[in-house]
Amino acid sequence: MPTGQERATIVRRAVRVAVAASAGFYPLLYGAGLPVMALYALFAPIAVGLLSPVPGSGRQRVSVMLRALPPALVLATLGTLLAVETWAAVGGMLAVGFVLAFAAVGGPRPAGVAPGLQLFYILACFPPYAPGTLGQRLAGLTLGVLALAACELLLPDPPSASYRERLARALGEAARGAAPGGVPPEKLREAGARLRLASVPPAERPAGAGRTDRALEQGGRAVRRLLDQLATLAETPPAGPDPASAALLDRVSELCATCARFLRTGTGPPVAGALEEAMRDFQAERVRLASGPPGERPPVEVLRRQSQVLALAESARMAEITTDIAVHGHPTEPAVPRRLFWYAELSTPRLWARRVTGNVTFRSVLFQNALRTALGLAAARAVAGSLDLSHGFWVLLAVLTLGRTTAGATWRAVRLAVAGNAAGALVAGALLIGLGPHTDAYAALLAPVMLVAFALGPLLGIAYAQGLFTLVVATAFAQIEPVTWRLSEARMIDVVTGSVIGLLCGLLAWPAGARREVHRAMAELLRVCAELVPVTAQALLTPAGGSRAGPQTLHDGSRAAGPRTLPGVHRLRLAEAAYAQYRTEAPGEDTRTDWHAMLIAANHMLLGAHWLPRFGLRPESGASAPAAAWAQARAEELVAETDRIAAELTGAPAPVRRWTAPDGPPPTPLSVDLEVWMTSLAHQLTRIDSSLTPPKGADAPPVTPSRRRTAPPG
Repeated sequence: MPTGQERATIVRRAVRVAVAASAGFYPLLYGAGLPVMALYALFAPIAVGLLSPVPGSGRQRVSVMLRALPPALVLATLGTLLAVETWAAVGGMLAVGFVLAFAAVGGPRPAGVAPGLQLFYILACFPPYAPGTLGQRLAGLTLGVLALAACELLLPDPPSASYRERLARALGEAARGAAPGGVPPEKLREAGARLRLASVPPAERPAGAGRTDRALEQGGRAVRRLLDQLATLAETPPAGPDPASAALLDRVSELCATCARFLRTGTGPPVAGALEEAMRDFQAERVRLASGPPGERPPVEVLRRQSQVLALAESARMAEITTDIAVHGHPTEPAVPRRLFWYAELSTPRLWARRVTGNVTFRSVLFQNALRTALGLAAARAVAGSLDLSHGFWVLLAVLTLGRTTAGATWRAVRLAVAGNAAGALVAGALLIGLGPHTDAYAALLAPVMLVAFALGPLLGIAYAQGLFTLVVATAFAQIEPVTWRLSEARMIDVVTGSVIGLLCGLLAWPAGARREVHRAMAELLRVCAELVPVTAQALLTPAGGSRAGPQTLHDGSRAAGPRTLPGVHRLRLAEAAYAQYRTEAPGEDTRTDWHAMLIAANHMLLGAHWLPRFGLRPESGASAPAAAWAQARAEELVAETDRIAAELTGAPAPVRRWTAPDGPPPTPLSVDLEVWMTSLAHQLTRIDSSLTPPKGADAPPVTPSRRRTAPPG
């Protein structure tokens, strides 16, 4: 059931659309005697305001509507001209349908307005072929959109906090969490959860391809990671005196407070490079203490805690860089490591080109949805034109509004829609028979019927929405031309035809929606990111003495190349898109599989591959042979375990798990940072594996000891 705030939003939207539609329809039909212009003035607010869920506040939606008006005029013109021949209209529908559905790569606002733009082409591409009425069509469309824009300004929805403000609040919480006294761990994790895009209104999500949106999105992930790291640190009190960690935490707290203020005001940026210099001083102190006489070296628990502090400082440093890019639109200082901030120096056109080409693949759920939608609309236009269905527009409207990303969801929507239309057709037929040709009666009914339909339909569900919309259609068309009860019959036939076409497309084109794709995308993401683990381990096995970025000399004399993280970043985007759609398709299904943990593990590998070679503590004289062998074996284990999990996700035969490195503390000397990183990664993989394993008593066979292992200590 909708909440009170959601109900108020629906009612306000219904009032805006009903008023805007009435403001154009009545004067043009009864005052100017222009039925074609009146029809488009009535339809435009319904298409853009009701059937297109444009997110955002009133001003944001007005901006989207005004920018969408020129494309809407072009599409109405194109539809009018292509209506000369059925197959010309079908070809245009295929191209228009795909381009507009694929516009979802641009974020929630292009995705929201796309159905309305498609409807402007659909309405115009049906007979009669009347290019002489093009001027009236375009004028009516323009008046309808402008009327709705005026209503949006007069009766707006209350604005919500921007993602930039949410990020500033989270940074303020991180500043308090890093300060002495701190914040309870659960509150830190709650603050991080509020940055999840699923918790943010669609209009405020940084989903664009430009530098600012990419920086805000990356900054949100960095701050979420920072808050979780602070919570973990708060749960493990220090094992002894550690002034170096306390000093670095103070710098992190100061930086977070400064970044929060900078995001809000745009002034007073943090001193560039100050935190990185503090991190290098911190590392130098760690190297000095770790290389001292055996009796004076800090306990390993202190070194592990210092590793956690250094890792969270790196998260804060990333937040600093992304804040700089988000506020200025570009980096004012070099964004290091460049591979992780690959977008910072690219122009906006190139970034959009990468976004589009990156999704031109059958592995992209956005590409799949666009292709499914385009084929369904083109097939519907071909059927409606070939069978010469009266009011064939409703066939395509049914395909567009009832189609879902899974065949099961489409079938549920179709059943409810057909039932609602049947009831609405009976009521509309009785209304047309009872009122007959009395136009004034239909004129008096239209506005209140629209208000009731647009308010109660979204509140009560698909069946009520379809039934009430049938009444709107009947009362509107009865004023434009003489109609009989057979109008309801025609709408019923068209809706059923469109429903069948949509259902067939859902069955033939990716019927499972994102279910199969999320398995494949997560598996490929884990495989690609796991390749970074051995490279990072090798970098941390080199002798101490250099912590700058760049190729490192390995213990065997070879050279280690910098990590190639762009393939992992690309896979991460595809996996996140598939996961986001899957959550909307099956919110109550497959609750055991921890998909979010897979995304966290992939981020853990990507980030560790960057910051550990730069800041990780290396043994003074290089790792001992047993320690190096242990680290290499553990890295190979983690890669093999990741591959095994990926095989389970895709249904491939999973190899039997054989661990080559013993559990327990690693031999010394070994980088403590490497040990902590790989131990944390092993914990995450164990948690993922347990979420894939059904509990005992389920249909799957029990897990044998050879395929499981306990989490490593520490």
